[in-house]
Amino acid sequence: MERVILNDGNEIPAVGFGVFLIPADGSTYEAVKTALKIGYRHIDTAAAYFNEEEVGRAVRDSGIPRDEIFVTSKLWLQDYGFEAAVKGIDASLRKLGCDFIDLYLLHQPYGDVVGAWSALEQAKAAGKIRSIGVSNMTPNLWQKFVPHFETMPAVNQVECHPFFQQRSLRAVLQPLNVKIEAWAPLGQGNKALFSHPLVLKIAEKYGKTAAAVILRFETQDGLIVLPKSTHADRMEENLAIFDFSLTQEEMAELRSLDTGKGVHDPETPGLAERLAAAYKVHD
Repeated sequence: MERVILNDGNEIPAVGFGVFLIPADGSTYEAVKTALKIGYRHIDTAAAYFNEEEVGRAVRDSGIPRDEIFVTSKLWLQDYGFEAAVKGIDASLRKLGCDFIDLYLLHQPYGDVVGAWSALEQAKAAGKIRSIGVSNMTPNLWQKFVPHFETMPAVNQVECHPFFQQRSLRAVLQPLNVKIEAWAPLGQGNKALFSHPLVLKIAEKYGKTAAAVILRFETQDGLIVLPKSTHADRMEENLAIFDFSLTQEEMAELRSLDTGKGVHDPETPGLAERLAAAYKVHD
């Protein structure tokens, strides 16, 4: 497993296992246990995924030392503002059953972002969190909030895949050594991406799946990726991407697939209110 050094000096595995939309009915527990058995050492959850408890239990029951597993969680909108965020961080720690969280993110860029960020900074100083970051920040939202932060985020977790490569965002983040974590690194299973002639040609050359080619392209391009699957065979395929490398020509060809457009636009009017209403972490 390749690892990426963050701007705070901490290391993060380049491939993580995401648990968004995996139910907390035992399914998350089984999926995370399977992922850890296969070789994943980076698990990405969130308060608004409602499965932190099962992630934490799977980590504890895995038999793998805690310091060998990188755990990420995220603060939800209802816990923004300094005082609320302090409680939200402690709630995540309690649900995960962890003494510390490796990476904690502000899940959405709305509301009292600056107050919530201050709580993350305090928790980091106290050793409750090792690295802190943000999520779903466009260049505009980054410029709106981050100049008011005392410390620089380590990562920005956003939609990113070959059809939407976040080039304008990278131009902002690269000079700051802020890493992009890609949610939906496989384009949410976009058939046009998986069946693209270029992807299939490269996959055939290396004897790999289309998914492996896409993930290898992204990690080779400096991204941290968070593929999700509850099928063990696909989990294995998504992790088996470090035994081959793409040529510079292949990287350039895959970069040419960028359309500059994604599915999720964080600047959509009314989105903050809809998200806050859809996910209520205290109900």
